[in-house]
Amino acid sequence: MMIRHALIFWITMVLAVLGVIDDVMFNHFARLVSLIVPILVFGVILGLYKYSASRYTKKPKVKVKPSARTMEKVAAAKRPQSAGKRKRYPFQVIEGSKGKNDDQQPKYH
Repeated sequence: MMIRHALIFWITMVLAVLGVIDDVMFNHFARLVSLIVPILVFGVILGLYKYSASRYTKKPKVKVKPSARTMEKVAAAKRPQSAGKRKRYPFQVIEGSKGKNDDQQPKYH
């Protein structure tokens, strides 16, 4: 699909160049003078599109004040976490006695 568009573009460009050359050689710029107004209008529209006025107008920036809870989260995220600190979980390990034999289990494993 892209090759087809490129082919159409280049064929159009070649025909346009041939038309301009034909106009210069045989009509001595008579038709080129009549094309000045459309070329100028196209140039102005292209210039307005490319260099939009909205780029140069200053828009007032609205400052949103974050809530205290949000600020606490941001501050907590910025604080460095120490590697030795363990997290506290609400779980507790209950040692069971079912099937446990202290004689066979090594002291350190």
